Amino acid sequence: MNEKQTSQTVQTTAVAEPAEPGTVRPTKKQKELLGYIEAFIAEHGYSPSYREIMNGLQYTSVATVALHVGNLIKRGHLRKRDHSARSLEVVVPSGVEQAAQLKTNEVKDGEEKWLVGKIERLFAEAETDVLPTPEQVDNLYIMLGALRVLGLDGAAQSFMERIGELKGKLAGESPAASPAPLPAQS
Repeated sequence: MNEKQTSQTVQTTAVAEPAEPGTVRPTKKQKELLGYIEAFIAEHGYSPSYREIMNGLQYTSVATVALHVGNLIKRGHLRKRDHSARSLEVVVPSGVEQAAQLKTNEVKDGEEKWLVGKIERLFAEAETDVLPTPEQVDNLYIMLGALRVLGLDGAAQSFMERIGELKGKLAGESPAASPAPLPAQS
């Protein structure tokens, strides 16, 4: 079969069987790439750059990474938001796996870093105000309660002195007022 016949066969096959996203299994190299991206996101909380993928998988060119990523996007295994940097998302094809992920309260390192960073920013905003609002203090208590529900008691405890100082400011007390304990988990 010559090249012209091969391309006609490929075109005929493509027309006869339109592939739905996610139905074509990834190749061995693409599975390796998907695994790397998932592990990177789990560890860092954001997706890797093409150069980080190249170095992590010992590829010789960023173009190779772009080719594999492009094919995985076409096949429905990856999604890229707004063609921006570090925006790769692994698409989970099975609804069962997604439901299992939603039922657990296990927090990965990247997620914990993100959440603690968010709470740190909220504290910084409240502390820079001359007088924090009751809503700010209430929201901080809610966030610390969420940390405890997620099993991050140490992180929640590390913020207790600061929330006590904010509550003291709000009540007009001295900053050395003792913090109120978080409600016990049931």
